[in-house]
Amino acid sequence: MALPELEQFLTYFLDAFNHAALQRLVLSKYRGQDEGLERITIRPVNIKQTLFVSFLYEYRTRHITKNLTPGDAHQTISQLLQHDFKNAHLLSNEWEVQYSLSKKGKPLLNKQPNKNKAAFCDENLEPSLTHNKEKHRFVEQTRPYLRQLGITDTTGRVIPAMSRKWKQINKFIEVLSGAIENTGLTQCSKLHIADFGSGKAYLTFAVHDYLNSQRGIPTQVTGVELRPALVELCNQTAKNLCLTGLHFEQGDVKHFAVHDINIMIALHACDTATDYAIHMGIRSGAEIIMCSPCCHKQIRPQLKSPPLLAPVLQHGIHLGQEAEMITDGLRALLLDAEGYDTQVFEFISLEHTSKNKMILAQKRKTPRDQSEVRNQIAAIKRFYGIREHCLEKLLQESAD
Repeated sequence: MALPELEQFLTYFLDAFNHAALQRLVLSKYRGQDEGLERITIRPVNIKQTLFVSFLYEYRTRHITKNLTPGDAHQTISQLLQHDFKNAHLLSNEWEVQYSLSKKGKPLLNKQPNKNKAAFCDENLEPSLTHNKEKHRFVEQTRPYLRQLGITDTTGRVIPAMSRKWKQINKFIEVLSGAIENTGLTQCSKLHIADFGSGKAYLTFAVHDYLNSQRGIPTQVTGVELRPALVELCNQTAKNLCLTGLHFEQGDVKHFAVHDINIMIALHACDTATDYAIHMGIRSGAEIIMCSPCCHKQIRPQLKSPPLLAPVLQHGIHLGQEAEMITDGLRALLLDAEGYDTQVFEFISLEHTSKNKMILAQKRKTPRDQSEVRNQIAAIKRFYGIREHCLEKLLQESAD
């Protein structure tokens, strides 16, 4: 029989769910026998006009989703907190409730008002009372995939904990929309997009929905992810939403072959994976290449900076920043030499990384003189003593 504190906590859960106020419930501090399980995130989800409770089992290397009825969810949470988890954190529109077990096994229950309630309401007022003019968004807040992915709740409001991800999605679509206009892809009868390292696919779903539903451009989107569990999870989500033209496959950017791509996306591509992604985009004739590079390891040990700069570059952080600048600067020049107009700019920080740089390359409509750009690349390499740049090597090999 459940403890009184646990019964009260479960009552709070059902009350929040039944009143469409549940944002999320997280079970943590696992003590069970399922190896690798770290926590379970629980959210409401609407599947074919029926409200379920989604359980995301988060393992170290994979994720499993189970959708239960409210009654089954109530029973499952009760069992999990009695036997497998020592902590539960419930967040609703009104309240924040914490259930936990002390070191001596004593149940503790704490309930307090949701501190983010005001910000949550302000974000979703229609129209907002805090602004004279409603802020323009490229993504419609009521889109079904946002609710399925846990960005919004059952009423279409952004969940406060996901507000950062919501802003990232809008910024990314804003950048992509401008690039599509500039390259004339709005006139195409059909587009093909490849997203390498798609992960949980927040942006992959956003791109598919924006182009197909909001812009009316028939678009095939292929998400490529190394972790099979995430591939299965994302394909199941697409199936739940009855989406066509969106598919996820297992693989990595070095070995996965995709042809006839209009737009190539690679975010969080670590070290030379960014070079392989750019190379694939160039070779497939992509009109738009979007990368968010990470971990610049190849160039750093090759750099031979001028003696004058030695006192500045004795600090590891400065060496890292120099390597990052040179690596991405050469990538941009190599893209220019291949017929693109390239920008390197600060992008809104992406989840799970402090990197916030984006490389955006848009194919030129008219050719340019490549000799000047290639001379610049050669001069930079000589100055810094760079023997090899991965992207340049890949381009040379494919040209032979």
